[in-house]
Amino acid sequence: MSDIAGTKHALRWVVHLSVVFLVTLWVIPTLGLLISSFRTADQISSSGWWRSLFPSEQNLTLRSAAPETQVLENGVYVIQGALFGEDEQATISRWGISSREVDAFEPGQTAELRRGGTITVDAAGNYRMENTEEFTGKRGVRIFVTAELPPVFTLENYQKVLLDQSSTDSMAKAFFNTLTVTIPATIIPILVAAFAAYALAWMDFPGRALLIAAVVGLLVVPLQLALIPLLKFHLNIGIGKGYLGVWLAHTGFGMPLAIYLLRNYMAGLPRDLIENARVDGATEFQIFTKLILPLSFPALASFAIFQFLWTWNDLLVAKVFLIDATGQTTVMTNRIVELLGTRGGNWEILATAAFVSIFVPLVVFFAMQKYLVRGLLAGSVK
Repeated sequence: MSDIAGTKHALRWVVHLSVVFLVTLWVIPTLGLLISSFRTADQISSSGWWRSLFPSEQNLTLRSAAPETQVLENGVYVIQGALFGEDEQATISRWGISSREVDAFEPGQTAELRRGGTITVDAAGNYRMENTEEFTGKRGVRIFVTAELPPVFTLENYQKVLLDQSSTDSMAKAFFNTLTVTIPATIIPILVAAFAAYALAWMDFPGRALLIAAVVGLLVVPLQLALIPLLKFHLNIGIGKGYLGVWLAHTGFGMPLAIYLLRNYMAGLPRDLIENARVDGATEFQIFTKLILPLSFPALASFAIFQFLWTWNDLLVAKVFLIDATGQTTVMTNRIVELLGTRGGNWEILATAAFVSIFVPLVVFFAMQKYLVRGLLAGSVK
């Protein structure tokens, strides 16, 4: 017995270490995505998210004040000011006036301007331009600086992605389109599969075993095989591309797993409970609605998690049955793909869009995860 107990103890440690490894493997990228969504583009490009709480050295391109702000002091035209705002604390280590030599000067040194005059920049970002002749032009001089900036966190990325309808990076419409697809595509197969599962578990009729075998067989059929035939069928009957078509597609693809999962759970419920209800005169519909459904909530919640996550993260089915040339019915997964193509350098927008897309599934999973294991183990133990 001690050997058996020792073996169990060793296996328990292996299981615990495996769980810790998997949780760490999942949490670290998610945490990095969350932190990056609150950072600016310059900070993301200059340092990793794990250094977000520490100052970072960045290469910035700034401009002096326009020539119209110059003043005449003792026969010398002067333009002076600060490269950083009053609320910005930065320390310049190198600076330059040419894109080829961005680190040509140290703070406090003076550089000769190409159009005449000199400029001096100190470590705090204060500059002074002097010239015996009047400065001309409409724009200030470009100044390249290498500065150490404190960490900055902003909500501007979320404002662009969720609230700014005029922004090309907005995902507000795609967010509500995804909800419009996901909620009905989760509820409809649960409603239909629950009736079918009860019939296959507790009602005797010819061909029941064949139907169960057919459901199990459909679990291994790739959905890609049915995409084009199903789309042609939708077009022939007048459904076309739209929400109804994608709801029916998700319902059809999710039904085999839903029926299989719910049937196994319902078949494991006490037979005496069902028989006593029939003896008391309850109809099959009353037994289903008042006994089976409340007792089957763990299995229903378990499938709801799977179906919600699958439809929320789906791109293929949405492209085939929903998204058209107008782009008015786009979903979040397709919107992120578009951002990758058009805004590939804006990592702060991509990180924000990606975290918004996983936030709702995270809420659904953690809200219903206590039912997940009970639903998955349905019918495995008598």
